[in-house]
Amino acid sequence: MLLADVVATSHSVAATSSRTAKVEALADCLRGAADSGPDVVEVVTAHLSGVLPQRRIGVSWRGLRDLPPPADTSTLTVEEVDAAATAIAAIGGPGSGAARASAVRDLFARATADEQTWLRGLITGETRQGAGDGVMLQAVAKAAGVPDAVVRRAVMLAGFAGPVARAALAGGVEALEALTLEVGRPLRPMLAGSAPDVAAALTALGGEVVVETKLDGIRLQAHVDNRTSPGTVRLFTRTLEEVTERMPEITEALAALPVQTLVLDGEVIALAADGRPQPFQVTGARTASSADVDALRRDVPLTPFFFDLLHLDGEDLLDAPARTRWERLAATVPAAWRVPRELTDDPERAQAFFADLVAAGHEGVVVKDPELPYAAGRRGPGWVKVKPRHTLDLVVLAVEWGSGRRSGWLSNIHLGARDPDTGELVMLGKTFKGMTDEMLAWQTERFTELAEGPVDRSEWVVRLRPEQVVEIAFDGVQRSSRYPGGMALRFARVLRYRDDKPVTEIDTVQTVRSLAGW
Repeated sequence: MLLADVVATSHSVAATSSRTAKVEALADCLRGAADSGPDVVEVVTAHLSGVLPQRRIGVSWRGLRDLPPPADTSTLTVEEVDAAATAIAAIGGPGSGAARASAVRDLFARATADEQTWLRGLITGETRQGAGDGVMLQAVAKAAGVPDAVVRRAVMLAGFAGPVARAALAGGVEALEALTLEVGRPLRPMLAGSAPDVAAALTALGGEVVVETKLDGIRLQAHVDNRTSPGTVRLFTRTLEEVTERMPEITEALAALPVQTLVLDGEVIALAADGRPQPFQVTGARTASSADVDALRRDVPLTPFFFDLLHLDGEDLLDAPARTRWERLAATVPAAWRVPRELTDDPERAQAFFADLVAAGHEGVVVKDPELPYAAGRRGPGWVKVKPRHTLDLVVLAVEWGSGRRSGWLSNIHLGARDPDTGELVMLGKTFKGMTDEMLAWQTERFTELAEGPVDRSEWVVRLRPEQVVEIAFDGVQRSSRYPGGMALRFARVLRYRDDKPVTEIDTVQTVRSLAGW
């Protein structure tokens, strides 16, 4: 299948605000891809979702600035792009930088000007077409003539849309229903809703609940498979990125468990000598790189804390009540690896547990219904997180040059939330509060890399590719005609930048409105 067909579809999707039209355009392209075979369907689905099947191939925005002249005619195929991406991702060792640059030039030399622009966006994660995950899954259902609900269920277990599209167009409902939890393949994690305080969370769930420690670490999904010798352990983050090689102490510990197959959900965190959690940045830096892992392991050891068990020795437990999953967890992993929790229906007891955890340096609690199943990939009704302040995960849309003491730094950031109905990003205001000098220096470098074009200091506002997620604390929400969302955050301040969270998981405008009681 020609890459030009995929690019044309992407442009068509971007050119319309109609969800129905977007779905129809995507579905037509998927049907065309099916004529080239199931492998092509999987790749095209990934590309039209704005990602490479290989996820990361070691090529940054800077590595795509100096490209060869474009080709005059479209001859490049989807299959050739996929093969080139796989080959580039595999390049390593001495001289890898030059070899990777050469391979990139070879690929782009075969692309037309339009294809070069689109490929650059695909590789850097900046394919803008106003079609999120929900639109793509609806297109898969339409192309294959299968129910939306079956597709949504399948993608929660398969992790990515590509394998689901492959199954749907090749085998319909039967093939989709055959997609189940597979040890070694990450599934989408269950997510939590939010409540302003512990009492509200208990009221929302009702009855007896579990109040569980919310750690300020990295979400970790662990897969253990000892059906062959030697066994394997694979670790994935909440974005389904594999980080196995970065955490050898975790893989070694899990490999020693007396199980055949096991899938766990939890967090990994760096603890200080006194057992208190290290700042999130310490854990983030420790898990961000596989370079010199032995030294990092010695200086910043990691500790796992698991809160759920999804599979054990051939038995899937996703649909089992949480209480059952926790019982199996307690019988499988050591107590030191389990997240502390409290079973109660008493708001005062739950509040005291929350206060003790916050005093100990933890992020807050997650209040859980012990009777509900695991809602993979969704903000299930049975999980409600509570933090000691209002916080949102938003995306930085633009940044302004600072003045006075901040002159020369990129300072005031424009904040955006996601509208799940349209897939658009909606601005909610600006802030420069909470930024240390170190943070200002970091974000000046980071946002220079994310700038949509050359950074000109004569331009007060620098528009950015919307890729950087930031955690914002605020005191409330007020109505405002100044911003497109019709509201603004009061006393917004930066807590931290989140490299562990994709833009697809930032908070929605509906969440912000609900916090305001609208």
